[in-house]
Amino acid sequence: MGMSLAMPFLLAADHFKSSAALPAGVKAIEAPGLHNLFAVGTNVFSGCSPEGDQAFASLARLGVKTIITVDGAKPDVESARKHGIRYVHLPHGYDGIGADLRLQLAKAGRTLPGPIYVHCHHGKHRGPTAVAVICMANSGWTTDQAESWLVAAGTATNYAGLYNVVQTFSAPTAEAMRGVPDHFPERAVVSGLVDTMVEIDEHWEHLKTLRAAGYQAPKRHPDLKPANEAVILWEHYREAQRLPDSAHHGSNFVTRLQAAEIEVVEAERLLRLFAREAKPDLRVHLDNIFDAMAGTCASCHQAYRDRPGIKAQ
Repeated sequence: MGMSLAMPFLLAADHFKSSAALPAGVKAIEAPGLHNLFAVGTNVFSGCSPEGDQAFASLARLGVKTIITVDGAKPDVESARKHGIRYVHLPHGYDGIGADLRLQLAKAGRTLPGPIYVHCHHGKHRGPTAVAVICMANSGWTTDQAESWLVAAGTATNYAGLYNVVQTFSAPTAEAMRGVPDHFPERAVVSGLVDTMVEIDEHWEHLKTLRAAGYQAPKRHPDLKPANEAVILWEHYREAQRLPDSAHHGSNFVTRLQAAEIEVVEAERLLRLFAREAKPDLRVHLDNIFDAMAGTCASCHQAYRDRPGIKAQ
């Protein structure tokens, strides 16, 4: 998996932080412009999206040769190149990592020049999960090691899909790895606002199904977890706020997305309380917040989607 980190570790040695919660071989470090930064093993770093030239300079001092971003945002390829670093864009969501992308991450970690820096937006959830895939595929990490790494990195346990990635991971076969293309994009084609709204509609429908079942997983859909569905929905609203398409609709549209996110965050809180104890007053609060969420959707659709004269036949 590329070059040794002996020299970069000497440069960064003063920044190491000790933590009993960190798995063996993982060290928390500090560097200008980077947050939630960890050295994982001998060839992988994990952290947040690089913030300005200072961050890329820090990565260069750490010896990083390749950055892998799993965030949907457009990577700053030019700044990376300025510091002699290659960018690779392999985005995924908070609901997990598909089989094909797991193979791509495994191959990228195995074949691209190292050290490698893997990041999402904050460096807490999607990025650490991608790091776990790389280390399970190439460094022999066990499920327990991967899970302890996610906890140490700050990956929220309410992202059940991310934890499911490491819990169900199987080492790729040599044949499967040979089938993965050697080309890794600098900037991937990511879903735009329309695709994000499709995802929002899907998870909103899931939540309506859960409401009809008394805010519990219905028998015909035991896989639906009320609070987890809320988490995925508010993350979609948050991601939608960062899309260029959203900015083009104006500040009022972004404000609507922010309001929708706040409502769903409150729904998640209530759903978790209700799961612990199904009190009647919590049921009333849930009904009220779900009505508010529905009203927010309807109002936004009326303003931006359901234009007069354009009706389904």
